[in-house]
Amino acid sequence: MSEKIQVVIADDQELIRGGFKAILSTYPQIDVVGIAKDGLEAVELASAQKPDVVLMDIRMPRMDGIKATRSIAQNPALSGTHVLVLTTFDIDEYVYDALRAGASGFLLKDSDCDEIVRAIEIVNRGDALIEPSVMSRLVKSFAHSAGESVCTEAHGVSQEIVDSLTDREREILILVASGLSNEQIAERLFISPATVKTHLSRIMGKTDSHDRAQLVIFAYENGMVTVGEKASL
Repeated sequence: MSEKIQVVIADDQELIRGGFKAILSTYPQIDVVGIAKDGLEAVELASAQKPDVVLMDIRMPRMDGIKATRSIAQNPALSGTHVLVLTTFDIDEYVYDALRAGASGFLLKDSDCDEIVRAIEIVNRGDALIEPSVMSRLVKSFAHSAGESVCTEAHGVSQEIVDSLTDREREILILVASGLSNEQIAERLFISPATVKTHLSRIMGKTDSHDRAQLVIFAYENGMVTVGEKASL
């Protein structure tokens, strides 16, 4: 029997915290190891418990979910902890900020319980999870803001990074941003999944990406994937 996925829940509303804990506790593969009522408490709990996944609300007192996510993602001691952002707000600005801060996934709170558990399992194994409807708006947001500061402030630096990628690395990055898994990429390029994983490790190093979700952001920001190409993560 495999080990349970250890989860910390962070939300400023007691009913939501208790509800998620009660629901998740009914799933045999999930172990809720902590509850936090704000971002600062979430960071402290993550440091103490080193959970596999933190379910993170965005709007919280003392420290919001974006800052808390960034703090967890930048802590080398928590490299095995993934943040799944749960929110009632499907606003592009929050999606962008959460993923840039290091979140591995973004899911709306009204998602089905089984869907939330599936999302936990997905980010726990190191994959990205972005709800398709949210990703669609996110991609359109990137396309429409191509001339704005969010995509142009570090254009020169980003272009240098893009230029540093080999042809194979660019090809794999585009396929990742298009929603393909390592196994699907391997099949598409006639290489082994292990080789794909090696390339991804190098790409993450070059792009300073925390995980696959940030690779997706990098690819869209730099025009490597167009709005017409659907990303079904």
